[in-house]
Amino acid sequence: MVIDAKQSLNNPKIPSVTVPPHPEWPEFSPNGLTQLKNRIKLLLKEQNAVLVAHYYTDSALQDLADETGGCVADSLEMARFGTEHPAETLVVAGVRFMGETAKILNNNKRVLMPDLGATCSLDEGCPYDLFDSFCNEYPEHTVVVYANTSARVKARSDWVVTSGIALPIVKHLAQKNEKILWAPDKHLGRYVQKLTGVEMIFWPGSCVVHEEFRSVALQRMQKLHPDAAILVHPESPEAVISLADVVGSTTALIDAVASLGNKEFIVATDAGIFNKMRQIAPDKILLEAPTVGEGATCQSCANCPWMGMNSLHNLAEVLENGKNEVLVSPDLAEKGAIPIRRMLDFAKTLKK
Repeated sequence: MVIDAKQSLNNPKIPSVTVPPHPEWPEFSPNGLTQLKNRIKLLLKEQNAVLVAHYYTDSALQDLADETGGCVADSLEMARFGTEHPAETLVVAGVRFMGETAKILNNNKRVLMPDLGATCSLDEGCPYDLFDSFCNEYPEHTVVVYANTSARVKARSDWVVTSGIALPIVKHLAQKNEKILWAPDKHLGRYVQKLTGVEMIFWPGSCVVHEEFRSVALQRMQKLHPDAAILVHPESPEAVISLADVVGSTTALIDAVASLGNKEFIVATDAGIFNKMRQIAPDKILLEAPTVGEGATCQSCANCPWMGMNSLHNLAEVLENGKNEVLVSPDLAEKGAIPIRRMLDFAKTLKK
């Protein structure tokens, strides 16, 4: 059984999301870049702070996180790292829900972000009041929300999942004959539902980056590169997923580049992931999956504009002035931590 939120009689219209222009940052001379990075390294050390960066952020931020003992990862590993690292301050280079998650799990620590305005189309398209009303229509369903949601939406859920762990968690719930209310990414939800057969009700959200990939254009590229493996993130449309050799989280796609024998890869996710792919497999040829064709607007062009709000410039500023602190009330953090820790505990059982 599959039901969309838009089919629900009591659910208001889902709000549209305004996509900001891609930010432009001034270029550095090699000497200027070195000076700024050294300044940031000193500030991190002075403030007992650690930098956590997502794979989709600028390569300079990713490299700096690696160089300073921080973490470059997907949202699940970012969550794990923040809870295990002894630093008093966590600097989260990513989007707002990642900073909120870090604060929920570390409410006693200071959490900073280069730009608090760096949000996410999935988060913006799932406001708490509308989502709460929708959940109330289906009280018999287990509420499973993707990590790309606000602290309040997480606190309203039973489980929080990332793309890397969504499938095993939903399989676990299916074995218990639970019915699922899923939010907010409809493409990831339908991918999981197709593989599990569990009854799911969907909130009709989508990611502006992954929504732009086009299957017809991808097929044309595939003909030009017949030996390339196609790597697709499950937030992509079903027609794009159907062409994939590997469907998986950011970490899974990075691992595929390292482990598969193909020389070429067509990658359907944010192009920021190429930085880590090139590090672990410098001999591989990486191609961006097309975001052109019928119906395309190229709002993202395979680069999340909100991720682009993170830079060395505002990272240095936030460390110098202490602004952009992420705040989550202790009560909300306590409620939001329950479904997140449920996910982290489940992940530990998978490792065992």
